[in-house]
Amino acid sequence: MFTGIVQHIGTVHSLAKTKEGVRIVIDPSGWDHRPRAGDSIANCGCCLTLVSDEGGLWSFDAIPETIEKTTLGMWKAGDRVNLERSLRVGDGLDGHQVQGHVDGTGKVIGVEDGSKDGDGYRVRITLGGDLMRWMIPKGSVAIDGISLTIADLDAGECWIEVALIPETLDRTTLGAKVVGDVVNIEGDAMVKTIVHTLGQMDIQGRLA
Repeated sequence: MFTGIVQHIGTVHSLAKTKEGVRIVIDPSGWDHRPRAGDSIANCGCCLTLVSDEGGLWSFDAIPETIEKTTLGMWKAGDRVNLERSLRVGDGLDGHQVQGHVDGTGKVIGVEDGSKDGDGYRVRITLGGDLMRWMIPKGSVAIDGISLTIADLDAGECWIEVALIPETLDRTTLGAKVVGDVVNIEGDAMVKTIVHTLGQMDIQGRLA
């Protein structure tokens, strides 16, 4: 479990295909967190298990399911990655409950920097209908592991828009995104539970 509050930005050191999928090596240089093998780390919102920590580099394995549903298969050496360690008992929940189970990806279709005019910085992302059903006005969404509030949306056109404060721009990778970039999306767990439950109730009702 995570909060969607990014704690550090790491760098992709290398990627290599394996029989099981892909071995991803991340350079967390500058972060004082010292995880052990078996610990969970969110990499741009994707929960991965630390395999080893050799020479200050963190190794993770990603299986085909993970590669298919996330942006990890698009990464290359030098890419910057949002990092967050898993929650510990007693930690504050400053963002929202993020599972680290990416539901799919979205594509940036608009970036508006109105900060100089007092309008703020906004990013618009298009989603597939399967992801859009979990998006609600002023609801929570994790984008590349960042806990954000949906500022605007259009269910018919299948897009959401988020407003970014300077702190988010400084401490995450989202401010560097441009039109065409692909990002990881995780819907709010509570909304997904409600949608799923109502769907099951509807199916059972029609079968009764």
